[in-house]
Amino acid sequence: MTLAAELSITDLKPGFGARIQGIDLPTASDAAIDDVVATFHRHGAIVLRDQKMTPDDLMRFIGRFGDPEDHTQTRFTLPGYPKIFILSNRIVEGQPIGAHNDGVGWHTDYSYKPEPVMLTMLYAVEVPEEGSDTLLADGCAAWNALPADKQAMLEGLSLHHSYKHFMATRAFGDKQTLSPEMEAANPDVEHPLIRTHPADGRKALWPSTGTVTEVIGMPGPAGLALLDELVEFMTQEQFVYRHKWKAGDLLMWDNRCTLHTGTLYDDTKYFRTMHRLWVKGDKPY
Repeated sequence: MTLAAELSITDLKPGFGARIQGIDLPTASDAAIDDVVATFHRHGAIVLRDQKMTPDDLMRFIGRFGDPEDHTQTRFTLPGYPKIFILSNRIVEGQPIGAHNDGVGWHTDYSYKPEPVMLTMLYAVEVPEEGSDTLLADGCAAWNALPADKQAMLEGLSLHHSYKHFMATRAFGDKQTLSPEMEAANPDVEHPLIRTHPADGRKALWPSTGTVTEVIGMPGPAGLALLDELVEFMTQEQFVYRHKWKAGDLLMWDNRCTLHTGTLYDDTKYFRTMHRLWVKGDKPY
């Protein structure tokens, strides 16, 4: 595929991700943005730095990837922009303006839905001078590194995901007991442990933490121990890209083939404000 002449693409780490330079997203043509979209689907994650994005710019850009997804929790959506969710520790007039410490712990977004989100986009409005890194783990590289006999054993397994369980037990953020309406809107689901990427058929190890209550095909403690083992394997340094934030950064990752986690920072010393957007996905297979 031929990319726009002005785009420069380098790996985020060998074999994973793409750092894209040479494009100003608010003024870029649809054709140039489509090149960015195509790069995303092949690389698992993309980074574009020094972008000055208004909410309208964010909505235009995310729309080139697909239909923006709604957020399960709507309290911290940006006024006038229900598809843009605010992550922040700022307090204004005695009230938080965003969710704080959301997304800490290795996971994939919306794994508790029948059709998890395809991608997650974070746009950095303000960032701490230290801490708050975002880590991405490459599920394709982890899968390819497993011996053939382990691959054969894993391919028949599925995971039972529960939003109710996640909200009741999460380690960071406020634990919640779901209302009957929220529980009915988020029933438990099952997804394969090994996921096939629809863009090119590549396979990815696709475990998660927080939402999983059982490994289908290996129930009980043995299954959950296997899940912990796989998450530990996939999140080794050799498979992980660490993003150190600067204001104006735009990071997007492919939830079909990665795990991610946020990290903590000194929230008594620094402020952090991010805008998060999602794109609708399809049923994992």
